[in-house]
Amino acid sequence: MAATRKKTAKKSSSRKSAKKSSKSAKRPAARKKTAKKAARKSSGKKRTPNAAFMKPVRPDATLATVVGSAPLPRTELTKKLWAYIRRKGLQDAKNRRMINADDNLRAVFGGKSQVSMFDMTKLVSRHVS
Repeated sequence: MAATRKKTAKKSSSRKSAKKSSKSAKRPAARKKTAKKAARKSSGKKRTPNAAFMKPVRPDATLATVVGSAPLPRTELTKKLWAYIRRKGLQDAKNRRMINADDNLRAVFGGKSQVSMFDMTKLVSRHVS
């Protein structure tokens, strides 16, 4: 009779370990959206632009050949620069992050024939005041 008790004890311990392993294998519950985030999305208010971006800057003579010489905000300057790049087809076909410079842009890019779109903003910022 003692032998049967030991067998049942072993069975129950194996059941416990199986339960533990199944609990640890479960994924954590997905987080619910907070009320703050949901309220922000549903408010419908437009964001107001930062005043620093809206301050007009004057492009120098080199950059003026591409975007014009009138003072304009940085946001508009970037839009005009990208419009010029698209109009002339200067974006690289294989790697779309690279911009191939024509004669006007080569002067803006400091003599480089190809720059990345991230470096372009740094190089353009040298030509505004």
